[in-house]
Amino acid sequence: MNTRVIDASRSMRKAPRQRRSQVMVDVILQAAARVLAKNGWSKFNTNEVARIAGVSIGSLYQYFPNKLALAEAIRQQHLDAILLVLANAAINEDSLDRRIERLVEGVIHAHLINPSLHRVLLDEVPLSERKAHEDFEQRYAEFYQRFVTQILGEGSARALVAAKVLASAVEGVVHDASRRDELHSVEIKQELQRLILAYLSGS
Repeated sequence: MNTRVIDASRSMRKAPRQRRSQVMVDVILQAAARVLAKNGWSKFNTNEVARIAGVSIGSLYQYFPNKLALAEAIRQQHLDAILLVLANAAINEDSLDRRIERLVEGVIHAHLINPSLHRVLLDEVPLSERKAHEDFEQRYAEFYQRFVTQILGEGSARALVAAKVLASAVEGVVHDASRRDELHSVEIKQELQRLILAYLSGS
């Protein structure tokens, strides 16, 4: 299990502003993701990332002070992908069954982009403080609150807590499936959809 750490140095030194710098940072992060997924956290190092990316170690350190900062940037990309999934699932035009299906399929797909990398992020890379991802945490919670309230109704006394339970249930099932390399399981996807439907359709 990974642990939660307090480390101000896990942030980027500066954000790339010019197109050329943005491209270089993207190349570095792509290389870092490959190295982290292949070698795991214990063997992950900035020199290897710089070599794979084809940049000097000085260029890498210009933006990332250490391997924690690299891992944090990779984690942020994953969180951004999750928010895109939630934005799509928030469209309130389909039936409840279809909205639940879209939510589950989207979350699973986001975790299948690089499952080996995601398992390392889950179990090996030290977690940052929750406040390091305040924007994500707020938008994540707001989505589930809206999703549940639309189904249970504005006056539902259980909507707020039900939203937290639902978010934890989806996250827990998907993360456990990722750890067991079972994200491709149709049965798990279908059972998660049934779980959500039964939970939100109950009194």
